[in-house]
Amino acid sequence: MEEVTAGQLRERGNALFQAGDHAAALAAYTQALSLCDGEPERAVLHRNRAACYLKLEDYAKAEADASKAIEADGRDMKALFRRSQALQKLGHLDQAVSDLQRCVSLEPKNKAFQEALRALGSSMHEKMKTMSCTDSKVAQMFQVLLDPEEKDADKKQKAAQNLIVLAREEAGAEKIFQSDGVRLLMQLLDTVKADLMLAALRTLVGLCSGHRSRTMAILAELGAPRLSAVLGVEHEQVSLAACNLLHVMFDSLKEGLQKDFRGKEDAVVLDSSKDLKLLIKHLLELLVLEGASAHGRDNALNLLIKVVPRKSPKETNNSMSLWVIDQGLKKILEVGSTVCGTPGSLPVTENSRMSASVLLSKLYDDLKCDAERENFHHLCEDYVRSWFEGHELAGKLRAIQTVSCLLQGPSDAGNRVLELEGIMDSVLSLCASVCEAHQLVAVEALIHAADKAKRASFITANGVSLLKEIYKHSERDSIRIRALVGLCKLGSAGGTDFSMKQFAEGSTMKLAKQCRKWLCNETIDAGTRRWAVEGLAYLTFDADVKEEFVEDKAAMQAMFHLAKSEDRSVLYAVASTLVNCTNSYDHEEPDPQMLELAKYAKQHIPEQHPKDKPDFVKRRVRKLLTAGVVSALACMVKSENPALTNSCRELISRVFLALVEEAEDRGGVVAQGGGKALIPLSLEGTEVGQTKAAQALAKITITSNPEMAFPGERIYEVVRPLVSLLHLQRTGLENFEGLMALTNLAGISERLRQKILKEKAVPMIEGYMFEEHELIRLAATECMCNMAMSKEVQELFLAEDSDRLKLMVLYSGEEDEKLRRAASGTLAMLTALHPAICKRIPQVTVHWLEILQALLLSPSTELQHRGAVVVMNMMAAEREVAEQLMASEMLEILSVLAKDKDKPRVAQAAKESLAQAVAYGLIKPNPGQE
Repeated sequence: MEEVTAGQLRERGNALFQAGDHAAALAAYTQALSLCDGEPERAVLHRNRAACYLKLEDYAKAEADASKAIEADGRDMKALFRRSQALQKLGHLDQAVSDLQRCVSLEPKNKAFQEALRALGSSMHEKMKTMSCTDSKVAQMFQVLLDPEEKDADKKQKAAQNLIVLAREEAGAEKIFQSDGVRLLMQLLDTVKADLMLAALRTLVGLCSGHRSRTMAILAELGAPRLSAVLGVEHEQVSLAACNLLHVMFDSLKEGLQKDFRGKEDAVVLDSSKDLKLLIKHLLELLVLEGASAHGRDNALNLLIKVVPRKSPKETNNSMSLWVIDQGLKKILEVGSTVCGTPGSLPVTENSRMSASVLLSKLYDDLKCDAERENFHHLCEDYVRSWFEGHELAGKLRAIQTVSCLLQGPSDAGNRVLELEGIMDSVLSLCASVCEAHQLVAVEALIHAADKAKRASFITANGVSLLKEIYKHSERDSIRIRALVGLCKLGSAGGTDFSMKQFAEGSTMKLAKQCRKWLCNETIDAGTRRWAVEGLAYLTFDADVKEEFVEDKAAMQAMFHLAKSEDRSVLYAVASTLVNCTNSYDHEEPDPQMLELAKYAKQHIPEQHPKDKPDFVKRRVRKLLTAGVVSALACMVKSENPALTNSCRELISRVFLALVEEAEDRGGVVAQGGGKALIPLSLEGTEVGQTKAAQALAKITITSNPEMAFPGERIYEVVRPLVSLLHLQRTGLENFEGLMALTNLAGISERLRQKILKEKAVPMIEGYMFEEHELIRLAATECMCNMAMSKEVQELFLAEDSDRLKLMVLYSGEEDEKLRRAASGTLAMLTALHPAICKRIPQVTVHWLEILQALLLSPSTELQHRGAVVVMNMMAAEREVAEQLMASEMLEILSVLAKDKDKPRVAQAAKESLAQAVAYGLIKPNPGQE
């Protein structure tokens, strides 16, 4: 096979760029660079890549490539101009001006350069004017805020708000920074007045956002200990604002020079890894600091969850997670092992242990090899042993609480420590303790252990009788409800399999009834009632329990109320219960042949409960909608708590998809905030969860007015999830619904079509136009018809080496009327806008005439009209094409159609075609007509 050369690749890149496929052009130029050694040729490729990056809006890379071209040839005007464009977009106006001035000096008569320089000069003038005006304002704001004599609260509040708003703009942020702002902001923090501290923290967020060098300078001046101390304060809003600032600092230190001015930093290579580790070290120390507040501790855990583990497995470097495990795993376990109410215990909230479990789970999942996981296990085992051995009862409780924390997080580690000598025996013996606090710790550990299949058989043999005893004879509801959940977990081991029942007939229903009773009892604290939902999450595998639950409106609303409460650890249980009630879990239909083989071999065959059939599920969904499930789900999605894990998000997405299954329910789901809640679910979480949410968005977009369902800017956020449904690994139904939804969006506005183009959807849409499944092929063609209103898509049809036009002509002659309508509609539009397409139609297929004639002779008036418009446009485009049309039976067909008074639009197009033929002198005018 002949090897491709750098020159051929460059030519290919040029053609792709001209056709509007900038990403493919970039790939071609990049490949050419890898084959090219000559410096002049490499400079041209770098310059071309800069043009691609400008089109793709990656301005930092455009600037870098243009700079490489300029290094090779300082007089390269195209490279200089492209670099000035990139610098302008990056906010480096002074450097952009310098490049443009160089362009003008090299080619003084170039009007494009002169106009660009004039426009840029005007922008800089405005910026300088704003900056000089800002100087005095910054000084005044700080003076008002720091003046102890100033008693006007409204004046102070206005000054604080103005400072925050100013810091959000790059020019304002830089001005505050240059005006000794950091020292003055430190003074505001030192006042220990909540309103002034909030103003300082929120202003610092603006200064640090996307600017690494400024963040490093601020961190050096403020110091990590001070920031950590502010995070740990009792005032909840101040702690949360400090958490937000630290998160922004982490992002800026990690992401690099997004908004930095290169001139200040070219000489210095900034290394922020030490700053990152310093911040994380102080966060880890805050976890075990006795003086830190409970919500400060929670905020520190939440930050560590967000910033330490890798965002994607594609990132190869997990060194930060390894460092945190070595330096801080025991500190995290200190929070997870805290037994509330015991002497010397750390202040924690109801969410702290769950947050610790989530962090441990994310750290464990971030490990790449067995050696790293083994180290994690050893550290956990050492910690548990250190409490279990030689600390008497208090130590045993801490050890058991640690086991619970691990079982809720990295369950492999939890199972390992559960098998340590004496742990399980201590759990069982403490379940019978007379002390409520001790019994609570042990029963919860037993419940979490029962959740893991590895231990379930052991606990069934040893723990069921004990849990039954506790449930029947304990006088404390807090203990009884937990014992009941343990029984629920063990009783649901058969899942949805109707034939696998663990308990006697009716026992499951009795347990569920008791769970609902506790759930509705508002005299019991929310933390205890949460366990009732945990029980229902397992019991609702049984369809009889589902049916009774959805009939109990009070129980449903009590559960929804808990879902909206401060205790976010209930989220997963609520989502699990709703997945069970809506049957939105994965269930495959068994292969009939395999069923026969299983019967023959006397193997167990799963059975579906009669009340899990579609009609029952539909009725349950309606009852949940009536009870207000959508507003509860929307509130759950808003949660910033670690309890909203990716698995939890997936469950919520599954429920939403079930809720919008019926078209008549979709309007209600949108009205209650479902559409808004689905967008973040479709962009973050597990792949399955994102796909389910995207499919729910597609269903809403297909049957609702998208502009009403997703008002304002929200409609543009829907595009990316819908495009994700076009990927090849998605099902045919997901592809079809994604295409249908995009068709609706593409018909609304040019801005939406541009967004679809930017998400690189057009090549995928084209791919589905060749799909064997007729509905998918039709949906893709209809989508392309709407996308063809964009100039960039029209240019694709104009490309010489493309078969796109040929496909549209051929589809206009297919048997499927809807496909013909979409394809001929596209042709009608393209031929009206581009005479060149009219000239090319006779060249793409020998069947073009018979296809156009078939359209004109169609019994469908709509197809006739589209065919007549295409012929009219072709007649007007070029005499040669008109001659070919008039030399065929087309003349006779047009003559008949022109007289059809029942179809005025078709007749008008036919008359215009004949008039054009007369104008060309191809036919003589009819003497009876004008």
